[in-house]
Amino acid sequence: MNFLHMFSSAIIMILLISLLILIHEAGHFLAAKAVGIRVDKFGFGLPFGPTLFSKKFGETEILIHAFLLGGYVSFPDDEEECDLPKDSPLRFSNKTVAQRSLVISAGVICNILLAYVLIFCTGFVWKHLPDNKFIVKFEKFAPTAVESALNSGFQQGDIIYKINGTEIHYPTAINRFFTLSAEFDGKAAQNIIDENLNKLKELNPDINSDETIAIGSTIKLPEYNDEEPISLTQDNILGIEKYKSNETELSDTQKTLRDKINYQNEYTFEEEVRLIDVAAAISDTKKPISITVLRDNEEIELNTVYTGKDGMLGIQQTYIEQYTETKTLKQLIKGTCHYVNYNLGFMCYTLGKLFTGKIPMSEMNGIIAITKIGTEIIAYKGIFDGILLTAMISLNLALINILPIPALDGGHLLFLIIEKVTGKPVNKKFVEGLSNFFFYLLILLMIFIIYNDIHGWVIGKF
Repeated sequence: MNFLHMFSSAIIMILLISLLILIHEAGHFLAAKAVGIRVDKFGFGLPFGPTLFSKKFGETEILIHAFLLGGYVSFPDDEEECDLPKDSPLRFSNKTVAQRSLVISAGVICNILLAYVLIFCTGFVWKHLPDNKFIVKFEKFAPTAVESALNSGFQQGDIIYKINGTEIHYPTAINRFFTLSAEFDGKAAQNIIDENLNKLKELNPDINSDETIAIGSTIKLPEYNDEEPISLTQDNILGIEKYKSNETELSDTQKTLRDKINYQNEYTFEEEVRLIDVAAAISDTKKPISITVLRDNEEIELNTVYTGKDGMLGIQQTYIEQYTETKTLKQLIKGTCHYVNYNLGFMCYTLGKLFTGKIPMSEMNGIIAITKIGTEIIAYKGIFDGILLTAMISLNLALINILPIPALDGGHLLFLIIEKVTGKPVNKKFVEGLSNFFFYLLILLMIFIIYNDIHGWVIGKF
């Protein structure tokens, strides 16, 4: 992939994201004009630093700012020294709650409509839409394949249907299962450690569990057993929630001892250790992986496999993305609605996990990550995938903006709802103060997210 192609893909992605911001602000602008509110300014970018372009068209000044990470529409009510009378019908504040609500929500509505239009047009031209699922096929063994993989019974063309009982719809699921099932991963279940400690006492009755075993002593070791297989939720697979093991972390001493013992039946000690350390060391073994494949539409359970210490099995796979046909108008409408509903539901679910702390703030990414990922999608997969990503960003922009947070559209709608219920507007100074506070809070959040993006880029996270 040459530089010129990547550069042009980046420009396309930046233009697509810019389109989302312009559409959002255009929604506010058009709604305001429709209900008779004067628009003084239409700004692209945030009003920080130099202004790249400024020109007045009629009563509205169009501005383009250097900090291209947002936009705004300014009404007469936003200016202290406005030439309009306080009771002018051209002011935002003199419109009904319903009219003001329309103006405030118009940006979100336009972003949602844009998402539908982009997906509909993509399906119309492309004749299909992604079904948000993949088929993963076994291709062949890699030169590094472990012995258990070679003896598993894999055949070329097998569809990897289940791992440890969990259906596989995403390529990332396989890697997560394999990586987390690595041999000698430095952790062991406490109940297995306790069982092995009791077995060690039975085999070596003259050694107390708290007693230090002397250098040169030889003890008998019990039969080694597999650890419990890894179980992952869909949240773990999709990366929404990090996998949390309830196993006990081995100490450095125990890990070193585990590597030296390495499945022996007896062991002579070269250093002083406690029996409990031996129990922990021999408890960190292998995690079995059960794989079910589809072969000629029949479910077949393969022989149990085990990954190596690097969490690799040594198989090569082919990923086939599944699509829904959109050749007829009925298919196109159904496919568009399904694509929007699925992804919007996923966004709401993820946002809920973020607010409940299930997803750490360090996992939040922004415009830099989106642009980089979008650039690579356009460059490697094509413009249609880039347009679909843009539609998802548009939906996400709508969802974030409708949150009832001051300084966002949803916050303004919340104040209008309070006004409708109480029969009087919320104190203007209070609204301005709270909105300004949250505005600067959002700027700090944006800076934090940009840091996350840059850090993630440097370490190769995306």
